[in-house]
Amino acid sequence: MVQFRLQYQGDLRVEATHGPSGTTLITDAPIDNHGKGESFSPTDLVATGLGSCMATVMGISAQKEKLPIDGMVLAIEKLMTDKGPRKIKQLNVRIEMPRFLPPESAEKLKQVALHCPVALSLSPEIKLNLDFIVPQK
Repeated sequence: MVQFRLQYQGDLRVEATHGPSGTTLITDAPIDNHGKGESFSPTDLVATGLGSCMATVMGISAQKEKLPIDGMVLAIEKLMTDKGPRKIKQLNVRIEMPRFLPPESAEKLKQVALHCPVALSLSPEIKLNLDFIVPQK
């Protein structure tokens, strides 16, 4: 179990503290939802959590298989609903591998990414698109 402490700072900002490490971060409401957009919004953290989770589990798998993925880049685009309750409607994830991987290794890493704990925890209402780019030999 991991605990977090959050304190509302006023002006739509929240300071979150990670219990085990004491590391803090600030969230801010986005400009299109009454905020200043000066830091990650809570839904930005969901998208960021997805990407970092994918990268982490892929890293674990790559270590076991001795695959060189250092320098891998993930780019995430978050789309929010236009109508109804405000929520994430779609996450587009682009994973760019730094070098050629055999097709079977690339496919395994792609599946590992799609089955990371955050991806498995997302609502099925969120459309998840994954573009997995591997340089050709």
